[in-house]
Amino acid sequence: MKALVYHGPGQKSWESIPDPKLQEPTDVIVSVDTTTICGTDLHILKGDVPAVTDGRVLGHEAVGTVAETGSAVGSLSAGDRVLVPAITSCGRCAYCKRAMPSHCQATGGIGWIFGHLIDGVQAELARVPFAETSLHKVPDGVTDAEVLFLADILPTGFEVGVRNGGVKPGDVVAVVGAGPVGLAAIMTARLAGASQIIAVDVSDSRLEFAKQFGADTTVRAGDDAAAQIIAQTSDGLGVDVAIEAVGLPVTFDTAVALVRPGGTVANIGVHGAPVTLHIEELWIKNITITTGLVDGTTIPTLLQLVASHRIDATKFGTHEFKLGEILAAYDVFAAAGEHNALKVVIRR
Repeated sequence: MKALVYHGPGQKSWESIPDPKLQEPTDVIVSVDTTTICGTDLHILKGDVPAVTDGRVLGHEAVGTVAETGSAVGSLSAGDRVLVPAITSCGRCAYCKRAMPSHCQATGGIGWIFGHLIDGVQAELARVPFAETSLHKVPDGVTDAEVLFLADILPTGFEVGVRNGGVKPGDVVAVVGAGPVGLAAIMTARLAGASQIIAVDVSDSRLEFAKQFGADTTVRAGDDAAAQIIAQTSDGLGVDVAIEAVGLPVTFDTAVALVRPGGTVANIGVHGAPVTLHIEELWIKNITITTGLVDGTTIPTLLQLVASHRIDATKFGTHEFKLGEILAAYDVFAAAGEHNALKVVIRR
């Protein structure tokens, strides 16, 4: 088969490698119909994830068709259309049973294994471990493009941003960072009943996207961004929930500066550098700070919302490519600002 293979920092190639084989009775082989690229893939290519070794097939988000099933798989059959999520779940360990498969013990203590600890899904075929407790059947009448982004960014925005942040009806929410995950948080904060959503970003084009995804107002990031946002709240005390969706010290500081006493800062961003936590100021304000890795436990709910046309996830896909054009897709995604790109849709 053809696959996108990592060969060390800055090195990748679209090449022929052996087809994957069933290794365990709970495995299935999926023929990949549609996939995409994540910012995490770019981190890997920068050498930021040393667990990813030379020869690894990248990618952890896909929609495909079951091609072959292991002997212990009873609820999936060849020909089933399935969503392959970023998180793999054994369904049996203590963490999976407490709805936290992001730390599945059967997969090494981390649920994110595709394109990380095992070969991923930016390929014509992929082996999926623990298939019955990991894959999701795609509802009839729903397209690949409608469900592709339920593999990672939509549940990430919803679970790590909106749900961890405790967004409830009537809340004022600020989302710092209007990239794909920030936009997912904006989209799902509206579903959770937020009365006002304020988007913050350095890019005017991303702020325009934020309006399309449900932001009521936008603020360009800068020295006075926090003051502008606090001034928009009815009592001038700040927002109920500030969602950090970038992963930089400055954006974390902005999120903390925005939140009112008794509010919550929900951190989604992947941080590569330390931040300063001003506990000397925060302890007296009853501030809650949450972090998290997506679990994917909300995917069934999001599938229902997609199938009933309550949310339109196709809006994330701004550029399309054929699978054989994946190197060009990486070029566009890596320079998203130049191309006004959010996510790429890569079809077989």
